Amino acid sequence: MSPFTANPYATFLGSQNPAHVLEQTARQLAKVGERLNAANMEWRPAPGKWNAREILCHLADCEIAFGFRLRQTLAERDHVIQPFDQEKWAGMYGGLSARSALSAFSALREWNLALIGSATEEGMARKVNHPERGDMTFRTIVETMAGHDLNHLKQLDAIVGGFMSRTAG
Repeated sequence: MSPFTANPYATFLGSQNPAHVLEQTARQLAKVGERLNAANMEWRPAPGKWNAREILCHLADCEIAFGFRLRQTLAERDHVIQPFDQEKWAGMYGGLSARSALSAFSALREWNLALIGSATEEGMARKVNHPERGDMTFRTIVETMAGHDLNHLKQLDAIVGGFMSRTAG
């Protein structure tokens, strides 16, 4: 299985250092949050696409899921990751605030970075299986997290830019 299958976000990451990306994301999200207000937080770039608040909620949820996957990879031999349907999880975002999502993401990311930073080379190479993506390692999960961050940061920038250009005209 190619690394692009195990990590569907590999093209977003490219040759960037995943640890550096992960360390920067919370700050970048905070900057995006400063540029958003109630109107553009709920603006959808297209029908059926998530708004900025929903993307922030998704990132907080994913930080929980990634953290759990990282810990299970280190703690359990031959672990099989439990996939989840992000659209079903997104169905619960209606009453959740962007501020809460940003706060949760930042705290969870700090905790996950501590774990990642303490992982040995043996831990980084520890294998795990994803039923939809095949065999991967702890390192692959870290790289997936970084690519996932970059994907959603790009979407958030497009939402902010799209809303601003739409309201400027």
